[in-house]
Amino acid sequence: MALKPTLYKVELQLVDTDRDVYDSCNFTLTQHPSEKQARMMVRLMVFALNYNRDLKFTKGLSSQDEPDIWQISPSLQVESWIEVGQASPERMRKGVSRAPKVLLYAFGSETDIWWQKNSEAFAALPHIEVYRFKHQQIEQLVDLVAKKMQITVSISEGELYINSGSAEVHLDLIKLL
Repeated sequence: MALKPTLYKVELQLVDTDRDVYDSCNFTLTQHPSEKQARMMVRLMVFALNYNRDLKFTKGLSSQDEPDIWQISPSLQVESWIEVGQASPERMRKGVSRAPKVLLYAFGSETDIWWQKNSEAFAALPHIEVYRFKHQQIEQLVDLVAKKMQITVSISEGELYINSGSAEVHLDLIKLL
């Protein structure tokens, strides 16, 4: 019997002074059966960092043809292809071929090794930006997980301040490329 995804109700309040975006939205965030809570929360933070009304979560881990998050235009063109984790250059090449804006947000304890191994291949790709989160900070995001989450994300000068009412987390975003 296949495992079912876990669903979380999210009420997101966004204050992004870097982009002058101030909004709130309610949605269901799905955790794939093989996905850890830390990765799910990184997807939520990346959604906040890139938020606009056309941004959508995809099937994610269960699809080879879609990124974790994307922005589709009304004419069904992929405008932004956004991946989370330590994606391969080959995976990101797919995004570069389909979207004018491609973003990768890496995290995890092995990110430095992954970046040393792949940085040249990523640098050869057009219109891609690569960022990383500090592993220790990401682990703190798990403390915010609840079946019903009320999360406020404040973004200023590339730093994220996350508040759930019961806990606060600070994330530094580091641009690699």
